[in-house]
Amino acid sequence: MTKQEQYEQLLPQVYALIEGEHDEVAVMSNVVAALHETMGFFWTGFYRVVNNELLVGPFQGPTACFHIAYGRGVCGTAWKTGLTQVVADVEQFPGHIACSSLSRSEIVVPLSDAEGNVRAVLDIDSKELGTFDATDKEYLEQLCRQLAQQLYL
Repeated sequence: MTKQEQYEQLLPQVYALIEGEHDEVAVMSNVVAALHETMGFFWTGFYRVVNNELLVGPFQGPTACFHIAYGRGVCGTAWKTGLTQVVADVEQFPGHIACSSLSRSEIVVPLSDAEGNVRAVLDIDSKELGTFDATDKEYLEQLCRQLAQQLYL
């Protein structure tokens, strides 16, 4: 099955799973579990904006950094810019935060409220270089728009 086919099969299942649920942690927990299990990522999780920093939220994978500052690393950059960050080689990303030395590539997708304020980011890491591409970006942005609408609008 191609990556696109995996996403096309997974996303409707995730939407059905979380339909009607509005608790941020509960929704994020099941979304992360579904993504991680289906796609086989190294690390899959959310960082939530809490007290003007990113605080680790529900995740699957090895231990993670607890706090990330605004504009710092890939997650902080996604928060600051409000734009998805697709990083083929994390060693080449200025200011990359190495929560795990095994992480080689990364994608981070922001979730914004109605005013355009980033409220959380979805962070996914891979042990392989160049794992994430336009397909991941397209489907993960769709997912995060749906989550933001359900949780923050």
